[in-house]
Amino acid sequence: MIWRMLRKLGMSVLFCAIVPTAMHAVTWFPLGPYGGDARSFAADPGNSKHLYMGTAIGWLYESNDGGSTWARLSRIDKRDDLVLRHILIDPRNPKHMVVGAYAVGSPDGGVYISDDAGRNWYAQAEMRRQSVRSMAQSLSNPDELVAGTLKGIYRSMDDGKHWQLISPEGSKEIHEVESLAIDPVDPKIIYAGTWHLPWKTVDGGEKWDPIKQGLIDDSDVFSIIIDPAKPSIVYASACSGIYKSVDAAAQFKKIQGIPSTARRTRRLLQDPVHPETVYAGTTEGLYRTQDGGKTFIRMTGPEIIVNDVYVDPKNPDHVLLATDRGGVLRSEDTGFSFQASNTGFSAQQVTAFASDSQNHATIYAGVANAKESGGVFRSVDGGVRWEQQSSGLGGRDVFSLASTPTGTLLAGTEHGIFRLGESGWSDSGALPPATPPASAPKKSKPGAKPKAGVRLKATPVSYVFQQGTETAKKKPGAGSKRRPAAPPPIFSNLGAAVYSLVADGGTVYAATSEGLLRGDNDGHFWTPVSSFSMSDPHFVAADKTTVMVAGLKRIDLSLDAGTTWNTVNLPEDLKQVAAIAVDEQDNLWVGGHPGVFRSTDHGQSWTMLPNLFVTDVDGIFFDAAGHRVLVASASSTITFAVSLPDYKVSYWETGWNLRFVRSIGNHLIGATMFDGMVIQPEMVVSPISAAK
Repeated sequence: MIWRMLRKLGMSVLFCAIVPTAMHAVTWFPLGPYGGDARSFAADPGNSKHLYMGTAIGWLYESNDGGSTWARLSRIDKRDDLVLRHILIDPRNPKHMVVGAYAVGSPDGGVYISDDAGRNWYAQAEMRRQSVRSMAQSLSNPDELVAGTLKGIYRSMDDGKHWQLISPEGSKEIHEVESLAIDPVDPKIIYAGTWHLPWKTVDGGEKWDPIKQGLIDDSDVFSIIIDPAKPSIVYASACSGIYKSVDAAAQFKKIQGIPSTARRTRRLLQDPVHPETVYAGTTEGLYRTQDGGKTFIRMTGPEIIVNDVYVDPKNPDHVLLATDRGGVLRSEDTGFSFQASNTGFSAQQVTAFASDSQNHATIYAGVANAKESGGVFRSVDGGVRWEQQSSGLGGRDVFSLASTPTGTLLAGTEHGIFRLGESGWSDSGALPPATPPASAPKKSKPGAKPKAGVRLKATPVSYVFQQGTETAKKKPGAGSKRRPAAPPPIFSNLGAAVYSLVADGGTVYAATSEGLLRGDNDGHFWTPVSSFSMSDPHFVAADKTTVMVAGLKRIDLSLDAGTTWNTVNLPEDLKQVAAIAVDEQDNLWVGGHPGVFRSTDHGQSWTMLPNLFVTDVDGIFFDAAGHRVLVASASSTITFAVSLPDYKVSYWETGWNLRFVRSIGNHLIGATMFDGMVIQPEMVVSPISAAK
């Protein structure tokens, strides 16, 4: 249903009607772009095509077609900082699920339980606030679960309902437990890998013994697996390599074939049909052995970071990888080739948005923290399908996007401004030297020889610079006699971080870590705005000749297209600027933690609209087509619009915390904090009168 609606939007985005009713509570629909961090897989024991996937932002996804497409199922504990590292499913009752999670950057996390196939969850009380780094379930006794945390090893004998510590309390050795495995025949035999070597118990945790024979000292053990048909065969991966034991871990032997740069093997998985085949997911790609570990061969490029591996027990040719940034990769030939399989899965950090000025159904999203898997994504059908368009960006984070009236797309990145062409992205221009080139020397006396290092007087020329190239043209009135040209000035490419781009007609302004730049000719050529003195501007907004630029603690304003500037006072209660805008009536808007402020006198005074109840403002945008100002908040799921010139406030319950909101046709689209873009299902608003 959602895809039919979006296809209609993509084909006829301008024909959606506004329906003035009460505030609509329907959550806005996730839209993409696809990809992000995928952390773990689990399969329904009775249906190998029914899969679950854990993410690094608390979301649990579900697939019913073997991982070809995905759908959001639930958000654990309604948090966006939980890494869902392990998913266990009861083979006797697939509706009963247990998830182990930890929080990034803190010792927080927990064990979460669902009894309705993952739709609803509750936190297990005894494991609350535990950073769960590993879990395992007994094959011979499914009621037995073990969990490894920063504090030690815990066990449940009732399928996760209750837990107790089975490693020595306060142990200086058995803590930071990164991996666990239970013997498939004897559930009292448990293996544990810590951030400092592995351990084993044969009596259910009464006594633990180190099992480090053959391992390099001080090895972090990331994964342990046991051959279900031959439990004496144990594989362990560590920061020093992959090891194999044939005597139940009494002695390990290091396996050769994986280079030292890929030693951080996060996941080992034995093919359920071919036990001699073992997959190793490393921080530099996927490796595979088909001879029980004698030789390993890399199956992917080294840029892929593998977090988990799934092999379909009914079709072992079907292999899935959960990766950092790149989401899910799918193979149908036992890993010889992979392709992205992320339809429906979006965990991207969208930081920028632009719509084509000539075709509103063509939209662009810029993302951060995704390296080669990120950059810029384009949709030509209003967000139904996305394609990555990042060739030439070199894995840079994209902070801003701007589309000029002629359809030129510009990207502001962590290092420079780029321009999209038919063959991909290229550097958008060059900066002039700090000082002009030296003038030509005076003409020598007749018959005199030129001094060493002195050039003859050149024919007057001017230089036209486009994308770092130059063409010499004669000035009007110059003689036709050919003489050596004056050396052109040396231009350099911009290496600054570009926080904000705004196109105002054919002029583009860029707020960068090295000051304010002005781009002419659709951003083919850039020059510093020499009259501007702020050293590190973060935001820029413009309308006709009014240009507003802000740093975190300062606002500068120009009323003559950047020729002269004045510093205006911040609103009294605003300690840090988070967003700015200039509207068609020459009003200034600024937002931050206290809310939204408006100035009708070029910053001499600021007021707050009485019916605009919003704090922690992240995004303010003047929507020229809709004659309104759009407002988004990081701490609220409600998005606001202030219409002009009557200043009426409308609002929508989106269901998401948004970075910013834009319009495409008569619909709104927003960027979430970590979940990609979301789109309004239909235009439903609730108007509120607001005093001027």
